[in-house]
Amino acid sequence: MEFISQHPVLVASLVKILVLLFIVMTALAYLTWIERKVIARIQSRWGPYYVGAHGLLQPLADGLKFLFKEDVTPPASDKFLYVLAPFLALSLSLTTIALIPFGPPKWVFPNGQTIFIVSDLDIGLLFLFAITSIGVYGVALAGWSSNSKYSLMGGLRSSAQMISYEVSLTISVVGVLLLAGTLNFNEIIARQSGNFLHWNVIHTGPGFFPQIVGFLCYLTAAIAETNRIPFDLPEAETELVAGFHTEYSAFKFAMFFMAEYANMINVGCVATLLFFGGWTSPFGNLIEPPQNIFVHALMPIFWFVFKVFCFLFLYVWVRGTLPRFRYDQLMGFAWKFLFPVAMLNLLVTGFLVALRS
Repeated sequence: MEFISQHPVLVASLVKILVLLFIVMTALAYLTWIERKVIARIQSRWGPYYVGAHGLLQPLADGLKFLFKEDVTPPASDKFLYVLAPFLALSLSLTTIALIPFGPPKWVFPNGQTIFIVSDLDIGLLFLFAITSIGVYGVALAGWSSNSKYSLMGGLRSSAQMISYEVSLTISVVGVLLLAGTLNFNEIIARQSGNFLHWNVIHTGPGFFPQIVGFLCYLTAAIAETNRIPFDLPEAETELVAGFHTEYSAFKFAMFFMAEYANMINVGCVATLLFFGGWTSPFGNLIEPPQNIFVHALMPIFWFVFKVFCFLFLYVWVRGTLPRFRYDQLMGFAWKFLFPVAMLNLLVTGFLVALRS
């Protein structure tokens, strides 16, 4: 109790981090179950079915399998970097979630700390992109440290792909920043308050330019950034076995797996915050807010989770629908189409913002 009274900010932050980690790790496990179920429906299969009711315990069984599976380390690998790569990939993907506001900042602990965000920074978006840009090192180190030609080629492919699409991804959201005039997530959400007509993706008020093109560029680049179909060339099994993580097994492989799904959640969260009003209701004040304070506090979380889930479902839908690109098509699409379109959206938005001012 004495420690709590002397360090209230630290204790509040630790509580939020532990709760968030539990929720996110559980979500990662069951996101795999949802993906397998949805793709099975698309392909007229059952998917996970026998381990628990409708296969609900399958993620637990998979986790135990990875935990107790034999961990084989290539004898010629760089041991330190070989272990560091999956840890770096997972830790960076989880760190960015600490910057996401899951609810309004007005809900606080008795010591004044916000409940629904771990770290509320004035440069939150810039800091988030700074962290995610380092994620390429986890992939590159994994490919190089394994001392395998397949892993090295997969690492080089993935690094080139992530760096190429990160340029378009960053440019695609600058239009939102010009309209909002801030890098703080809560302030960006506040400027989209009201009903869905005020969301940046379709807002057409005076001095505003709808960011539908920016959103489509962001979503496309984000799918490529997370190495998902149809942009999963680093894992083209017909050419590279499993790409940069070919030589990984047991829980180290699972860490790369979890990092991929954590990045999917990050993409959905950022898209929700920047383009779709964050935790605000799409109906605004058109529906009478609930009088129960508990329900009133949970409604923003519900809308935020619902919007993020829609993006995750879109991820899975795309995976079960589209074929993989060739590598020359992948890189050509990034630099010859996506980058010019994102740049044009930025120039038009900047011109209209300059006219407004």
